[in-house]
Amino acid sequence: MREPNEIDFWRGFALVTIFVNHIPGIFFERFTFRNLAISDSAELFVFLAGWALRKLVDGPAKPLSARYLILRLEGRAFTVYLAQLVIAQLAIALLAGAALWLDAPFLLDWNNASAIFTDPARAHLGLVALTFQLGYFDILPLYVALMLVSPLIALSYRHARALLLPVSLAIWAFALATGVNFPTWPVEGAWFFDPLAWQLVFVLGFLLAGADGIGGLARRHRKWLWRLALPIVLLGALAARTDFDPSPIALPEPKLFFVFDKTFLSPARLLSNLAIVAVFAGSFGAISRTLPRLGGFLSLLGRNSLNVFCAGSLLSLAGQVFRFAYGGDVVSDAFIVMFGLGVMGAAAWASEWRERLRAKTSKEPAA
Repeated sequence: MREPNEIDFWRGFALVTIFVNHIPGIFFERFTFRNLAISDSAELFVFLAGWALRKLVDGPAKPLSARYLILRLEGRAFTVYLAQLVIAQLAIALLAGAALWLDAPFLLDWNNASAIFTDPARAHLGLVALTFQLGYFDILPLYVALMLVSPLIALSYRHARALLLPVSLAIWAFALATGVNFPTWPVEGAWFFDPLAWQLVFVLGFLLAGADGIGGLARRHRKWLWRLALPIVLLGALAARTDFDPSPIALPEPKLFFVFDKTFLSPARLLSNLAIVAVFAGSFGAISRTLPRLGGFLSLLGRNSLNVFCAGSLLSLAGQVFRFAYGGDVVSDAFIVMFGLGVMGAAAWASEWRERLRAKTSKEPAA
């Protein structure tokens, strides 16, 4: 297994933050960094996903031909897709079980789930097609969409590197200018995370992970970037603490360029995420020396991000039900967080134990 490193650490940090933030009203929600920034852990998670893709493309996948690179990346997309189907079905079962156990049928309406029970045939088709998404279970569909197009990103990087960022920026700007988004069905609406907009933060993570291009430029001017980013982070903290949010009525068209919109990854949220990355990049060494167990634990979570994300999503929903059934106070919320982190850690440990066992048995001669 990899030793603890900065990317795994921050990915683990994002996973823990997502777990806590997906339990509305929990006491510890107020300590997550979205209370001090315009952006939140969703931007960080997608940015690091793009970063991980670059490490793969420049590392183990570098010798692969285009055909095998496509197969490898599409295989990853299929794995994420299956994970989304499994946790969505488990979430539906959890809501159904809670509704029966607590004699609270309105729980079937939680998190946009009501269509599953009132219109099951079409809703299940929508689940499979990713056009029907439960609330708080809508990040993996975005990840599936990004991984589906990841071969285009990787091959553009290989053969038309100069076009990658301009094309990505143009698609993002088009989404902001027009408000175009993927539709949902059978419940009419649109994806909570517009893939056309969010692909930009994924591509930026991909490009900044490299030692060349804008990644190399950022490394050569790291101190200047830090000085430029710090005021942006402080302004974001001020906006978050004062609940400042521009009123769309007072803004010119196209308004999505100026509001703090999450669905379309408005410029303010994107800039906030990049500034946070610039300010805290390189701090892992100091954190791991000061708090080695924390560094090791979050890196463990980050190394096994898909399994941990799935576990955390279900634990968040279970936490919502627990707070409904038993009420929410500091003590019960602390129990939810400690239990959740323990299970997420166990899921990560079990994932690595299984890989070690597989590697060990593959080296042993057949009986």
